[in-house]
Amino acid sequence: MTDLNQFRIEHDLLGEAPVPESVYYGIQTQRAVENFQISGVQLNHYGNLPKALAMVKKACALANRDLGMLDPKMADAISDACDEIIEGRLHDQFVVDMIQGGAGTSTNMNANEVICNRALELMGHRRGEYQYLHPNTHVNMAQSTNDVYPTAMRLAMVLKHKSLLVAIKTLKNAMDIKAEEFKDILKMGRTQLQDAVPMTLGQEFRAFSTTIGEDIQRIGEMASLLREINLGGTAIGTGITADSRYAPLAVKYLSEISGQEMILAGDLVEATSDMGAFVIFSGALKRLAVKLSKISNDLRLLSSGPMCGFNEINLPEMQPGSSIMPGKVNPVIPECMNQIAFHVIGNDLVVTLASEAAQLQLNYAEPVLVYKILESIQQLSAGMNMLTERCVKGITANREVCQSYVDNSVGLVTALNPYLGYENSSRIAKTALKSGRRVVDLVLEEGLLTEEQLAEILKPENMIAPLNLSASIKH
Repeated sequence: MTDLNQFRIEHDLLGEAPVPESVYYGIQTQRAVENFQISGVQLNHYGNLPKALAMVKKACALANRDLGMLDPKMADAISDACDEIIEGRLHDQFVVDMIQGGAGTSTNMNANEVICNRALELMGHRRGEYQYLHPNTHVNMAQSTNDVYPTAMRLAMVLKHKSLLVAIKTLKNAMDIKAEEFKDILKMGRTQLQDAVPMTLGQEFRAFSTTIGEDIQRIGEMASLLREINLGGTAIGTGITADSRYAPLAVKYLSEISGQEMILAGDLVEATSDMGAFVIFSGALKRLAVKLSKISNDLRLLSSGPMCGFNEINLPEMQPGSSIMPGKVNPVIPECMNQIAFHVIGNDLVVTLASEAAQLQLNYAEPVLVYKILESIQQLSAGMNMLTERCVKGITANREVCQSYVDNSVGLVTALNPYLGYENSSRIAKTALKSGRRVVDLVLEEGLLTEEQLAEILKPENMIAPLNLSASIKH
């Protein structure tokens, strides 16, 4: 039986309901918790979400105060409550599921109610005494879910993507270190899983570094698109219920509070329904995921074996690989990175479909869109940190194995092609494949080149970069 002494009675459009006295959220948040038990992931799972919501609410309160719309004492209490949330307190009160109906209304009300009830305490009142400060009338003044929610979500992504950039840079640096460490290890490059031409293991890891590094700038550029916001547009972008001076002032305060340059959209009606920036940003995350998955595939191939695979590199041994096969160790870290990439790629499709779901002046599907982008950022960051610390940093090379593949590969004949001609090279390659003999031995046997010439041509430094062939080939 419910002890009503532990509850306070609140009311909304639908009627009255008891709310636990111990919580800061109110009746509308409680209804949302009851309605949307979907993902099991609450708003507080992403710490930047409560922070971003509080930053927006504080900016709005200060703007309304300056315009004479909100009592300064109320504005100060709201601001102080927001500061606590920005500092990391009360995050456990943001309990609505990330996936929700209502285009984010439940999230907005969760923020309004928590801020309001904490502000009431700071003003010397009890939680729920909304006659002194109201979550809708005062905390939500000159606002709508339709401008607050997308603004806060964009800000949360701008804040959160910085950890992603750090993770990319850290992984790139680890690849650079390995590239330098392996710069003199000659190996065979492969195309379509067939022997191609020689390269160094360092070049292979340098390519990993380069492709990852490209996304540092690209993701930063795409994140900048999220800085354009519709705050002040209220319900559909027309700015109804807001003072004509409010929008630029609120955005100015938000930039100062967050430390991020946020920009007021030129067309607030368009900005309220358009999800184009999310599509582009999610696409950049997908691009990074695809690259990381390709690198993980390569690491698994290069370390395959150890006796019956490529065995060119050794990955750090993280855990036993089998419950039935003694001695087996699996490439669990790259395998995990692959699966993260698959998830991010799938999330991008969700973002695409949710962005397309906009109808007329609003997109109702923003919650799942926001959820999946934040999830992608978090998983990519964690995945790259894992890949860096538990895999890349501990990779070692099997120098002798790499060299033996070069010495015995038919692909070596490609390096001789400029000196032997295509017909001779093709014939030598075919004979080597049939007989199992080395290309070098066949070339010497036929007197096509001398040992000195071969030694010069097959110097590692002469096989891994373009040369001035006209100076060494007699026509």
